[in-house]
Order: sequence, then C-alpha cells, then structure tokens
Amino acid sequence: MAKTKKSKGAPAGTKLIASNRAARRNYDIVDTFEAGLVLLGSEVKSMREAQVQISDGYVRIRDGEAWLDGMHVAPYSFAIGFGAHDPDRSRKLLLHADEIVRLKARVDQDRVSIVPLSLYFRDGRVKVELGVGKGRTKGDKRQAIAERDSKRDVEREMGRMKKQGH
Repeated sequence: MAKTKKSKGAPAGTKLIASNRAARRNYDIVDTFEAGLVLLGSEVKSMREAQVQISDGYVRIRDGEAWLDGMHVAPYSFAIGFGAHDPDRSRKLLLHADEIVRLKARVDQDRVSIVPLSLYFRDGRVKVELGVGKGRTKGDKRQAIAERDSKRDVEREMGRMKKQGH
C-alpha cells in the first residue's frame, strides 16, 4: 500500500502525496490555483510510493509554457534502464494558455514567485497546487510567527473561558 495520506478537508478522491509547508512560511501567498503535470509512468509509480520532494520547487514560464523545476521524484525502485527517469528534470505544467499569459504578466509586473504548495492525486491524476506570492524577509517571517502564536493563545483562552462557563 502506498504511503499517501488522505488530505484534510479535501474532496473525495483526493490523496496527498507531498506538501511544501515551508512555502507558506517563506512566501506571502496571495493566490492559489491547480495545474496538471506531464509525467512518465515510473514517476507516477514513485509518487504512489510518496517518493517526492517539492520543497525546492518553483515555476518558470518559458516560450509560452509553464515548467516546474526543482522538484525531485526518486527513481522507481523496479524501473531498470529504459523505464527509469531523470529525478530532477523539468516537468511541464498543464494550464490554459490565458492562465499562462496572466501568470507571466503578474510575475513580470508584480515581481512575485510561483511555488508548489502541495502535490496530490485527484481521481487518479496527479495535480499540483501552486501559490503566487512575494518572498518574506526574516523580519516578516518572525512577525507572521508572532501573529500566529498570539491568535493561538487567544483561541486557547477563549476555549478555556467557554469551558468554565463564563
């Protein structure tokens, strides 16, 4: 059985392969969208075994096409010679042409980055959730962590007050 987990709050038929938790910490994500991937058979088999790392991934737009670079898909253990794949190759993203044009304009004008947030199976097909956002500085990261911690403390106190009946 594969090591994939059913993602929380996801629609039926969706299984999480890998997530990039550092992306939400390192980038101020403004917008998210879903894209398909062009993959080889041995890559899909490796993904079913959750042998994927997307933390260093980023999207680059070249010649009117979107490419996912920096994603590592470990070679499938039973693929030998001809059936094996390059683990660090660029993978083409399946997006509509107008989406690619809008993304290219946004990257050029707003100076934003496009990073993969999660990789999952939806109805048997591999999909990637992409996030558009600006990189955070060290101070911004600390501020975001402090805000998150203070929200958590407030929620905890509210829960205690509710539990005590006040």
